[in-house]
Amino acid sequence: MSESEPPARLRVGLLGCGTVGTEVVRLLLTHRAELTQRAGVELELSGIAVRSLDVERDPIVPTSLLTTDAEAVVDGADVVVELLAGVEPARQLLARAVAAGTTVVSANKAVLATEGPELYEAAETHGAGVFFEAAVAGAVPVVRGIRESLAGDRVTRVLGIVNGTTNFILDEMTREGSDFASVLERAQALGYAEADPTADVGGHDAAAKAAILASLAFHSRVRIGDVPTAGITAITASDIEAATEMGYVIKLLAIAEASSDGLAVRVHPALVPLDHPLAGVHGAYNAVVVDAEAAGTLMFYGAGAGGQPTASAVLGDLVSAARLHVSGARPPAESRYAALTVVDPASVRTRYLIRLDAADRAGVLAEIAQVFAAHDVSLETLRQGATEEGAASLVLVTHGQTEAALSAAVAELAELEPVHRVTSILRVEGH
Repeated sequence: MSESEPPARLRVGLLGCGTVGTEVVRLLLTHRAELTQRAGVELELSGIAVRSLDVERDPIVPTSLLTTDAEAVVDGADVVVELLAGVEPARQLLARAVAAGTTVVSANKAVLATEGPELYEAAETHGAGVFFEAAVAGAVPVVRGIRESLAGDRVTRVLGIVNGTTNFILDEMTREGSDFASVLERAQALGYAEADPTADVGGHDAAAKAAILASLAFHSRVRIGDVPTAGITAITASDIEAATEMGYVIKLLAIAEASSDGLAVRVHPALVPLDHPLAGVHGAYNAVVVDAEAAGTLMFYGAGAGGQPTASAVLGDLVSAARLHVSGARPPAESRYAALTVVDPASVRTRYLIRLDAADRAGVLAEIAQVFAAHDVSLETLRQGATEEGAASLVLVTHGQTEAALSAAVAELAELEPVHRVTSILRVEGH
């Protein structure tokens, strides 16, 4: 074959054949002719690595291609599609592939958020590509949107709902007024949450995605360890009710924003105004809002998980990889030229909603206001109600302030004699 003649076929090695892997196989086999036309080369499954050959599988999966020898699948492929869970053995297999100059398509956020820089460097050294649209928000094309469509713009902020499980739980709590535990149990019964939901409800899944998005959007290296994370387990029905009364909904957000000091990345539950685009994201859907200097505000929305949506993203990457393979062009490399320093998000100015119970008597509000003023925290709104014990239930929203100043003010508040307890503190985002 001459150098100008395209290859007759592209061997695709698949690592993992669970829900997503099965859908990838289905799409590859049932849409073979269309994919060949789109990619410019026939995409041929060359091997499927699985943990056990004894598992009952969908009849669409060719049993002749199944093997437990993952390294052999990697070595026999022109493109490796990696759909394994966890860091190992996925990291080793991806490293083996790129060291041989083999392009990889991965849906593994855990590997990319922890070992991504090393993988990208090795891929660039050996002329391989790393594609990972499916690692962040399923079928939502936010990776391609940031890496390609906004390549000529300057992103200033990324704000997203990137975990469908937590969005479903918070959405149901808002709709029904239910508590966290009962909605989590229902989410598990419906298959939205795992038997061990820690990665989702603890915010760790979203933190991995936040690291990937921040790295892309700000051309800097960000790992999951750089992302302070808080989950939704402490959110109560009372928090939801207070947010609703103030004109907000609570969402678990992944946030990355640049400032003169560097790059701040964080994951935490926050109040979002009802008129903000993210407030209307319901159920298990994902959405990412990107602010850019020239393009303005863009929103990427869609199904963030599930076999078919994730497989769609994988196939999109696979076709892109195949086109580059046919043309002989170099795949996209890691963009890290900005090298922004990841700063402590506690230095970022944010609005807060604070709920507290205090004695219902004259002068208490003045005492509370004095504490905030002493720490240079100004109040935007204050709402008062009565509790069953006859005390005052206060809901306060601050103007923008740093976490350090807010924490100092709250610590002093907690020592005030008329303050019975500080019930909750939540950030307000989306303005």
